[in-house]
Amino acid sequence: MTRRNQGDRIVADRPDQPAIIGVDAPTLTYRELESAVQSAAALVAERVSPGRTVGILAENSPAWVIAFFAIQRAGAVPVPISHRLPPDGVAFVVGDADLEFAFVSPTGRRLLGDHPLPAVPLEQLYHLPPRPFRTVEPEPGALGMILYTSGTTGPPKGVELTQESHLWVIDQTSEPTEPGTVRTIISAPLYHMNALTNTQRLLASGGTIVLLPRFAPVPFLAAIEQHRVTDLSGVPPMFAMLASHTDEIARRDLSSVQRVSMASAPASATLFRQIGEWFPGAPITFGYGTTESGPVVFAPHPDGLPTPVESVGTAHPAVTLRLVDEHGRPTSGEGVLEIRSPALMKGYRKRPDLVPPVTPDGFHHTKDIFRVDEHGFYFFQGREDDMFSSGGENVFPRAVERVLESHPAVAEAVVLPLPDEVKGAKPVAFVTLKPGAAADEDTLKQHVLRQLEPFAHPRRVWVIEEIPLSATNKADRKLLADRAARLAGGAV
Repeated sequence: MTRRNQGDRIVADRPDQPAIIGVDAPTLTYRELESAVQSAAALVAERVSPGRTVGILAENSPAWVIAFFAIQRAGAVPVPISHRLPPDGVAFVVGDADLEFAFVSPTGRRLLGDHPLPAVPLEQLYHLPPRPFRTVEPEPGALGMILYTSGTTGPPKGVELTQESHLWVIDQTSEPTEPGTVRTIISAPLYHMNALTNTQRLLASGGTIVLLPRFAPVPFLAAIEQHRVTDLSGVPPMFAMLASHTDEIARRDLSSVQRVSMASAPASATLFRQIGEWFPGAPITFGYGTTESGPVVFAPHPDGLPTPVESVGTAHPAVTLRLVDEHGRPTSGEGVLEIRSPALMKGYRKRPDLVPPVTPDGFHHTKDIFRVDEHGFYFFQGREDDMFSSGGENVFPRAVERVLESHPAVAEAVVLPLPDEVKGAKPVAFVTLKPGAAADEDTLKQHVLRQLEPFAHPRRVWVIEEIPLSATNKADRKLLADRAARLAGGAV
């Protein structure tokens, strides 16, 4: 059975089941979603030829999903754009991707400013007259999408992914569901791999998506209760923000939650325990993936061993993994993760100045450091490029963060280097505290000193109410580094 026939079967089996429940937006059944995608694909086909690029610049909405699938149905290439980029960042992506036009929300229209790119209001996709459309079959190796990185250390990089690569991901991640049994909430941005992959997976499986325009703790919890959500999906910093809303959690009926899935950023043992208290009986899975090599990397243990807290699992049977040392030589126990799979990127868009992070034998060098235990379980240790030297000693921020988060008062920690004339850099930290907890700077510094070498302990620890998030809902390290420099006044 072809993937297209599988999609037709899902629509036929559950035409009136909600496919996407829009929070502050329309709800679409599978029949309505299919009709809307066909009509929108006809609109796209009138404007561009197959292989050309079309942008989507908007907050999450059912219309965003319609636009994405319609662009692909027409044989064109969708280019999701972060609506949290500044206008010059948006202009860069528009030019770099050679967009023909873009579907936009009012926010997207404002970000385009006076840019001459033709813009089609996303809202009109809810109101197009029905128009049957025959899906354009892509050529082998044709581009399926271009996903742009956040560009925090330079201009965004466009990761080119083929039709075959992301269809392989859908094949690996989707599972048939009984009609009406799975409702997953998605509030992470759809322009990011995490939310986009979950959306594709759920619709291919016949589930229902409860789609929020953006993440905020109270609307997130309210939507879970109102729509009887069974599956939670997101990145750890989003779940960590719930810790300051325990009263809201206590007053809501969240008993419908059956599973919790996190990915894309580190998660502490404390966060796992908190989530277990908020959603008792719901197993928690902790995933991992990259834009360049996809989200299919790890899986449960083949012999059924329980996955330890903070582990991402064992090697997925459909991928090949290895750890390498600083010289790129295979190692064991701990090293930088390299991945080889059919989801591997085609390359970076129009960036001859960048060497793709792919080895000659086809492995993606992730720059993420992992250790693996005797049972084959992998544990994220930190980023190769986050490591910094302090007085000639290597400091891995995630190792220090993990120790800070082991303190009973600490909810989250972010450790950063602050420039120092003598040491080159010294570690500093920002932490959030659990509700009702208290801990001063000296207490937290001493806590680290008792467990790590002196060079690794943070010279300053600032307590803040909330860790700021980047455009991909991860800790915004650049913003925090700027804040640390101001707070320290140039000295630690």
